[in-house]
Amino acid sequence: MHTASRLGAAALTGLLLAGTAAAPALADTPTASPTPVAVPAGVYGKGDPTYDGVWRQSLALTALAGAKVVPADSAVGWLTGQQCADGGWPSFRADAGTPCDPKTEDSNATAAAVQALVQLGGQRAGVTKGVDWLKANQNADGSWPYNPGSPGDANSTGLAINALTAAGADPTQVSKNGRSAYDGLAAFQLGCTAPAAQRGAFAFQPAADGTLAANTLASAQAALGAAGGKLPVTNTNRVDAAPKPLSCGTDKLVPHAEAGEAAAAYLYAQLNANGQHLMQTTPGATPTPDFASTSWAVLGLIQSGHPHQAASAADWLAGNGYAWAAKGKNGTDAAAAAALLLVAEAAKLDPYNFGGTNILQLLVEAGPAPKSVPSAAASALAENPDGTKAPGSGITEADDNSGFSPIWLVGIGLLIGIGGGLLLSLNRRRGNASAAKATKATKPTGDSGDSGDSGDEQK
Repeated sequence: MHTASRLGAAALTGLLLAGTAAAPALADTPTASPTPVAVPAGVYGKGDPTYDGVWRQSLALTALAGAKVVPADSAVGWLTGQQCADGGWPSFRADAGTPCDPKTEDSNATAAAVQALVQLGGQRAGVTKGVDWLKANQNADGSWPYNPGSPGDANSTGLAINALTAAGADPTQVSKNGRSAYDGLAAFQLGCTAPAAQRGAFAFQPAADGTLAANTLASAQAALGAAGGKLPVTNTNRVDAAPKPLSCGTDKLVPHAEAGEAAAAYLYAQLNANGQHLMQTTPGATPTPDFASTSWAVLGLIQSGHPHQAASAADWLAGNGYAWAAKGKNGTDAAAAAALLLVAEAAKLDPYNFGGTNILQLLVEAGPAPKSVPSAAASALAENPDGTKAPGSGITEADDNSGFSPIWLVGIGLLIGIGGGLLLSLNRRRGNASAAKATKATKPTGDSGDSGDSGDEQK
């Protein structure tokens, strides 16, 4: 079973429909296991790790390492200890001494763990075994499934490509039956036969008749892989123009050279249509803002060379993401906090004041005390010890991408209102002063028109 809160290919709708293929969706809190498991020492987050232990640990370590935090040995040791003898990782195993069941090993957890070990450094043996596991469990069509032996999906395939890229393995050379990793991902991307507004999007999996339906979570998570990216996103390429929609020719599949840009164009349009965030939709539920998908969309846009177009969504996350990351059933959601830290790093926003929250410290406090943190992090905490408890109503200073958040818009509106009030007041004073001059000759000495002025302003 998958974890609802994870940013991987967890399909909440699929869980509700007893495992039928469905578009993935996310919830704010992890799915509870039948027998809740205590959180082992060294693990980030306080919630039951049964379905997302490796995933959230990997994201946390990746984000913290990107911020120059040296984690505790117990945090790294727990992750490396979860690796199976064949190189893969399960979602979680309570007893690392018990052999893994290959059928339950998790491509999403493995892909995330490989990226974490690459970022941490000094873990080449574990990285190599993890990459070998991914290669061994690639489907015949070039894709990856969540668990070995299942049909592939866009999310899992995109994550596998991220891991291969991070480890220095060329995804074009990782193939089965002549189908490369990028070929496998292309099978889930909507091309020129789809309506124009959906071109470039990804489906989670094809329907029974082979048709593809655009899905925002699949699109957001697969976009990073389509653009040749990995975690953490550090791409410095910049294209000032908006992403280009797919240029339609005779190809049945979206060419790899256009895949990342086409996905970015779809995501950018969706962000603009929904107030700079993506929406989560599940059967029978009211659509709600999807913080996880929005985070991945920002990373995908930046990797595609469009940080300017990602700026407003990054600002939206800064202004609204605090409750998602810090107010879960079990306190800080380590995976969510890590996602926001990864966004801050990629968008070059201040992780010590991300929407008023010290998001780096929030994640640090969710796990074992690190060996060391940057001096800037220590200074930020000393200056604002309550920074991790901020309501998320602020916003980091605007960078050169000129992004705006709803908070800035409210502030601008207040300034306009204040300016308009001052202008009206000045005009009123000028009018009253003119009237006073016209009647001054008829008034007794010592009488002032200011008294009438004051009375008028107080109405």
